[in-house]
Amino acid sequence: MGTARETTGIAGLDEVLGGGVPPNRLYVVEGDPGAGKTTLALQFLLEGVRLGQRVLYVTLSETLEELRDVASSHGWALDGIDLLELDSLSERLQEEANYTVYHPSDVELGETIQRMRDEVERLNPERVALDSVSELKILSQTSVRYRREILGLKQFFSGRKCTVLVLDDRTALEGEQQLQSIAHGVLRMEREGREYGNTRRQFHIIKMRGVRFQDGRHDFLIKTGGIELFPRLSANDVFAEQAGVALSGSQPLDALLGGGLDRGSSTLLLGPAGCGKTTLCSQYMLAALERGESVACYMFEESRETFLHRSAGYGMDFKTHLASGLFELVQVDIGELSPGEFANRVQRMVEGRNARFIVIDSLNGYLNGMPSERFLLIHMHELLRYLGEKGVVTILTMAQHGMLGPNMQTPVDVSFLADTVILLRFFEAAGEVRQAISVVKKRRGAHERALREMKIGGSGIRIGEVLRDFEGVLTGVPRYRGKDDRLLKGQAEP
Repeated sequence: MGTARETTGIAGLDEVLGGGVPPNRLYVVEGDPGAGKTTLALQFLLEGVRLGQRVLYVTLSETLEELRDVASSHGWALDGIDLLELDSLSERLQEEANYTVYHPSDVELGETIQRMRDEVERLNPERVALDSVSELKILSQTSVRYRREILGLKQFFSGRKCTVLVLDDRTALEGEQQLQSIAHGVLRMEREGREYGNTRRQFHIIKMRGVRFQDGRHDFLIKTGGIELFPRLSANDVFAEQAGVALSGSQPLDALLGGGLDRGSSTLLLGPAGCGKTTLCSQYMLAALERGESVACYMFEESRETFLHRSAGYGMDFKTHLASGLFELVQVDIGELSPGEFANRVQRMVEGRNARFIVIDSLNGYLNGMPSERFLLIHMHELLRYLGEKGVVTILTMAQHGMLGPNMQTPVDVSFLADTVILLRFFEAAGEVRQAISVVKKRRGAHERALREMKIGGSGIRIGEVLRDFEGVLTGVPRYRGKDDRLLKGQAEP
């Protein structure tokens, strides 16, 4: 664990690697064209400049002008980076004497390698980026010779106390594994086009000798200023911080849940659109804010203005808490935001702002940003585990398809991930469409198993008597067996 590391200039990547890469080794950064390899190489070298190191960028595939354009797009100056352009070498060789003895590719390859070595020996840099080896593959012609040349480069650099990044665009399949087997580490940058929204980019460490790194794929962005990588969320190194319950401010609602929501637990609100899921979340959030707790709400469908306007209509004022900074109301565009970036935002809210209450409204919108339902379950399990270990109260909402009747469907079953499941339903009674609430699951303690009416009005949420005179409320089409005097009327709450 005491091994020296060289920081890469990308904070998230250093975190995944446990501090950076071991120095004085050769690493391969591979990815399709446009994956961000050149940007990563420039960040790596600029980090060296920041640390006072001599650095060299060798380009075989891009001109120096193109390289400066890339740097300029990120607001970087290339001052302090020595640049060597080998792009015009082939044209220069073609103008020289005949090739009666050697094949042109032999001469070009030898000249290219030698010129690179001469420049490294002259400058004696501590960091080198070679962009890219595709040209060396072409000039080598055979995988045997390509492997020999790469081995020669590795041996050349190994004695010079120099950390080398070799970029590979994976356009030529022959010899690809040759490079991976020789390198000390292999970092893969992947880009996946989606039918709608931004391209999703992921970082995957294929191998890293002598380093315990965080495995798996990690989302990253390329934006002005460089690459921002979001390490995959892990709860392995966090511990539960506190116990206790979070109250809603409504005694009947807390009683329904056996005294409130447990700290470090997750709750799923399940029901059709418009049944009061977001308003129920608001009740809990307002109570937490009034206790002085930091709260964050991530909305995937509703706008901030709609949320605030509706909440004010129910007597819930969130604007003062927004102004104080205690409440963070985030409107999420899943077309722009990757799941990894979302989890990273939640993590920063918990660790940077000490958020004690997190609401995700709703999982339907979150699901739209996932490649498949299977990934939703994995991401949500990791996120809920992390939040639970941090002692955060988490509320998730999910809208079921349909409004009334027994055929309502859930897009994906996440109920088994949540510690508590609250079911909301519409039902018809006394000539009106009404709402019912019940707690169908609570892992950490007893809860009331009764089915009660819920009414949302200007005074907020009201919980009524047990619906003993009705059967089949959960189907949406109940049978009435008594009087309706147990139903909530329009009068003000006492």
